[in-house]
Amino acid sequence: QVQLVESGGGLVQAGGSLRLSCAASGFIFSRFHMGWYRQAPGKQRELVASITSGSGDSTNYADSVKGRFTIARDNAKNTVYLQMNSLSPEDTAVYYCNARNQMNYWGQGTQVTVSS
Repeated sequence: QVQLVESGGGLVQAGGSLRLSCAASGFIFSRFHMGWYRQAPGKQRELVASITSGSGDSTNYADSVKGRFTIARDNAKNTVYLQMNSLSPEDTAVYYCNARNQMNYWGQGTQVTVSS
């Protein structure tokens, strides 16, 4: 059974930091590209960051988070992380973990709320 379980969300003040984790199971994690998406109320889901399969040699970030967010993966732990620094209220959203290969899997999401 495929599972992606996000954790680490919460309420933080502007300028603060959070680290999201996504624990994967039920598939060969290292063979999947991993990504973090977010969806704010009334907006479409958008890609925040992604990392390629294997050793994760290549990463990609939305312009709005470049220099503030960092995605990383630990294949030994079947986990992908999103370190978020210098958070602003505009970062408030539900954050979703995604695993993509020939299949496409989603987590249930974790709420991140940034207060001004």
